[in-house]
Amino acid sequence: MTQKVSSQDVQRVAELAHLELAADETPRMVHDLNEILDYVAELDELDTSGIPPLAQMSELEGAGGASLLRPDEPLPSLPRNAVMPQAPDTDGRFFKVPKVIER
Repeated sequence: MTQKVSSQDVQRVAELAHLELAADETPRMVHDLNEILDYVAELDELDTSGIPPLAQMSELEGAGGASLLRPDEPLPSLPRNAVMPQAPDTDGRFFKVPKVIER
């Protein structure tokens, strides 16, 4: 296995993702990320010249993807007076939700 990701790379990615890694987690993350990159390199060696590009497996002919999905048809929304009483927190017009992202 050729090392492609360094400890500094892992620390930088953790910083960008706002993650705190313990000192003993960094070497494991370096190993795991390099294993993933090695596997991707192995997949890159496969001959895919006869396979059309896909955004989803459901696009694959014969996979039955289109038959698994319902038609996308617009439907009317539920009335506000029916859903607001069921909300845990509301101002009567909008749902109130707790802040989930701290910067």
